[in-house]
Amino acid sequence: MKVVYAQQAFPTEWTRSIFLAGPTPRSASVQSWRGEALALLRARGFDGVVFVPEDESGTFRGEYDDQVTWEREGLRMADVIVFWVARELETMPAFTTNVEFGHWISSGKCVLGHPERAPKTRYLAWLAGEHRAPVHHTLEATLDEAIARTRPVLRAGGERAVPLLVWDTPAFQRWYAAQRAAGNRLDDANLLWHHRTRFSNKVFAWILRVNVWIASEDRHKSSEWVMARTDASSVVLYRRNGPDPMDADVLMVREFRAPVRNRNAMVLELPGGSSDDEDVDPATVAADEAREETGISVDVSRLRSIGARQTFATLASHVVHGYAAELTDEELAHARALVASRAVIDGKGTERTWVELRTAREIFSDTEADWTTVALVAKALL
Repeated sequence: MKVVYAQQAFPTEWTRSIFLAGPTPRSASVQSWRGEALALLRARGFDGVVFVPEDESGTFRGEYDDQVTWEREGLRMADVIVFWVARELETMPAFTTNVEFGHWISSGKCVLGHPERAPKTRYLAWLAGEHRAPVHHTLEATLDEAIARTRPVLRAGGERAVPLLVWDTPAFQRWYAAQRAAGNRLDDANLLWHHRTRFSNKVFAWILRVNVWIASEDRHKSSEWVMARTDASSVVLYRRNGPDPMDADVLMVREFRAPVRNRNAMVLELPGGSSDDEDVDPATVAADEAREETGISVDVSRLRSIGARQTFATLASHVVHGYAAELTDEELAHARALVASRAVIDGKGTERTWVELRTAREIFSDTEADWTTVALVAKALL
């Protein structure tokens, strides 16, 4: 275990890291809790880096601005932030801790601990619950939770600033593999936002601001941010009506999505979506989404791959896997019945979709469908 004290240089690489946040004694007569925390971490065989925002000598040295800058960098790069709030209003009031906890609780990296009788901790615990952060009432249990949320993964340079909760996502690894294959280097990263699913608590989407050295241009670009989510699948279910592919009927779904800015404020798109389990074959995801959103069960063996591409490469790094299949007479009749009855499909309890049939010509000439949908239909039919 390597301990990095306040204002000491950060190691150039590590496998996992914990920041010991929380109140610092205001008097030399009051013993810091961090010595006990370090002993507990050593006893548990923790082999990563521990950031301690106290001077190694036990006294404060240096300028205040240097101290808070160091703390900010350590908090930003840590895989887990332990907030042990053993608050004593006279000797360790922890006013700064309150602000830091409020700032970092949305990072997904926080573990909160406090003695059960510690004063003024009720709101911290409530806020932790809102962000699904664990809460414990002994230092031992708090540190055990922190260790459990790490695993040894060697990261160097700018990789250190990518917390494990993002590093471990397939979305990040696919993006980063593409960058390295091009010879580029990640020199820094800052997690701006992430979203976890309600059901599995896995990270579904995230945004990083990155500083990348571009090998082909021999320069850095530090103003870029990367948004990523799990890869998706979409399926073009169609029925040809003669030799002209523009006359083909295409099965579409309509539902409310907040970002939409067309005339109906409703997205008109192909059946599609993603799975929490990224080990599921994309074709299976496409078939599952078609059934959930249209009520039509299409066997995976009928799906023809039309390729996988990014949808908006200057904005998001995920790709959409496209598939196509021609509707049978029975499936087309079922779709027409849904259109006629304006039946609402509620596939997962959180989505309300309506089935529509549009000819390819209507899809191309109207502006309701986005460019990704237009391209997928064109790829499938033309």
